[in-house]
Amino acid sequence: MRMPCLSTIFVCLTLAAVAAAGEQSFDFKDPKGVNAMYFLLDSQVEPIMGLAAGISGKIKFDAAAPAKASGSIVVAAKSLQTQNKGMNEKLHSPEWLDVETQPEITFAFKSVKDVKKVSETATEMMVVGDFTCRGVTKELTIPVRADYLAGGLKNRMGKEGDLLVLRTSFSIKRGDFEIKKDMLGSPVVADEIQIRAHVTGTCAK
Repeated sequence: MRMPCLSTIFVCLTLAAVAAAGEQSFDFKDPKGVNAMYFLLDSQVEPIMGLAAGISGKIKFDAAAPAKASGSIVVAAKSLQTQNKGMNEKLHSPEWLDVETQPEITFAFKSVKDVKKVSETATEMMVVGDFTCRGVTKELTIPVRADYLAGGLKNRMGKEGDLLVLRTSFSIKRGDFEIKKDMLGSPVVADEIQIRAHVTGTCAK
């Protein structure tokens, strides 16, 4: 009698774990402080690059039914930083992000479409959601890769639980969110803001 190979056993165990998990709530306020969102205004004269580390939010995710994903990711606007202190002050000012009166930038899931399983742990999908920045909300459709890692919290933090890693890259228009409106069309400040995020959510057992 032929014995099943180890790879077949591993795949079967992985699929069984996914099926058993069901919908879980993943917390993106990273206790390790690693989560970050990167942004780039690649202007003709003065490109601006920085990151935001103040990530939080919760996403409900079922690895067996990714299209049902829901929840939101939140970025503390004041956590957006560049390498230049003067630029940081401008970035946080009322003309730019207005962080004192609009402290959060959010993306709230509305629906998920074009779901494609690309490996035992990874799913690629298009997420339709409301992106809110500076108090202005616009609907965006962004590409998201979701990696569900059953038992992954043990490897990351020595605790029982699972991980959900979300990766995305998209862009917004500065003018759509009334960010520094008086410089729209200027070669100094680009209208397009490129955003890239790799964030990990945890679900402890």
